[in-house]
Amino acid sequence: MKTGIDRLLADPALLAQLKGRRVALVAHPASVTSDLQHSLDALIAAGVTISSAFGPQHGLKGDKQDNMVETADEMDPHYGIPIFSLYGEVRRPTGQMMTSADVFLFDLQDLGCRIYTFVTTLLYLLEEAAKAGKEVWVLDRPNPAGRPVEGTLLVPGQESFVGAAPMPMRHGLTMGEMGHWFIEHFSLDVAYRVVAMEGWRPDEDGSWGWPTSRLWINPSPNAANVNMARCYAGTVMLEGTTLSEGRGTTRPLEVLFGAPDIDAKAVLTEMHRHAPEWLAGCAIRECWFEPTFHKHAGKLCNALMIHAEAGFYEHHAFKPWRLQALGFKAIRRLYPSYPLWRDFPYEYELSRLAIDVINGGPSLRQWVDDSAATSHDLDVVASHDEAAWVQMVRGHLLY
Repeated sequence: MKTGIDRLLADPALLAQLKGRRVALVAHPASVTSDLQHSLDALIAAGVTISSAFGPQHGLKGDKQDNMVETADEMDPHYGIPIFSLYGEVRRPTGQMMTSADVFLFDLQDLGCRIYTFVTTLLYLLEEAAKAGKEVWVLDRPNPAGRPVEGTLLVPGQESFVGAAPMPMRHGLTMGEMGHWFIEHFSLDVAYRVVAMEGWRPDEDGSWGWPTSRLWINPSPNAANVNMARCYAGTVMLEGTTLSEGRGTTRPLEVLFGAPDIDAKAVLTEMHRHAPEWLAGCAIRECWFEPTFHKHAGKLCNALMIHAEAGFYEHHAFKPWRLQALGFKAIRRLYPSYPLWRDFPYEYELSRLAIDVINGGPSLRQWVDDSAATSHDLDVVASHDEAAWVQMVRGHLLY
């Protein structure tokens, strides 16, 4: 399989279209070629005139650990070009930043989830390129979560940096495909092209989105492996709760929850009782951890670990968003007065609960807190939205 950057570097005709033009690269640590050379180094070695680089959330170097930890602009000490932060003083490229290049190459490894902010960064770049008359190329990469779609659509008016548009939590697209949908949905007049992958088969048995021959490199500090990428469309919701998502451990965002005052076995039993079909496609085991930082730091937490990997994983049966919702529902049933929802500023949204920002509206939280609401109630709403999304984007699929 060849990613977009590998295809670009191997195609003299494509490289010739960049000759004599100032080129900017949007990248992070996972922006590497098949032989693990960073895209910035590889492009410059290939003779491309890189005039600037941009880093998304967590930075070009991927060194910023948590949400709302900003990165400053800097000069690259080796190449002497400006490196602009799109998660610092601004999250949208400024007009001055846009003057630094003629063509913008977007080469970010995504996780296939609406809340993962790289997808919003792509939209903002396309919007600003349309205003400035600039060209955008997406150097496409695999969606490690594959094609399955899951979750309710973001409600119009609930947009944020973790919710760019009315899409479901698990969107099933590559960044190149998403760019095409953004242009259609927002009626953008922008010069856009996708350097498509070669040989990516998202429904190939065994890989299911992430080629088994390809090395995993963290696109952000807590995205440590493919298991995390598969679970993320569900486990990211823990960021809007008082429950630990495993930050401060070696397996963040791979647990259904962790807390010092909740009986994990009892929660799992209640989940099986309420909606056993939502536990399909993975293995879940009880475990314990003590976070070294973040929520419940220094406290022993009882937890449920999700294994959507090895022989336990069934790609089309695994529903991480429903699984996580079910975990919340079980906790609410067992501990009715538990302070589940964390009230704090989340991704610069100050007036809404974090769980509502994450889900693009209050419906998930309301379903969890409604003692009369059943799994069928949530499934009906989500299934309708999922079908609508699949129909909406089907014309933009490239693979």
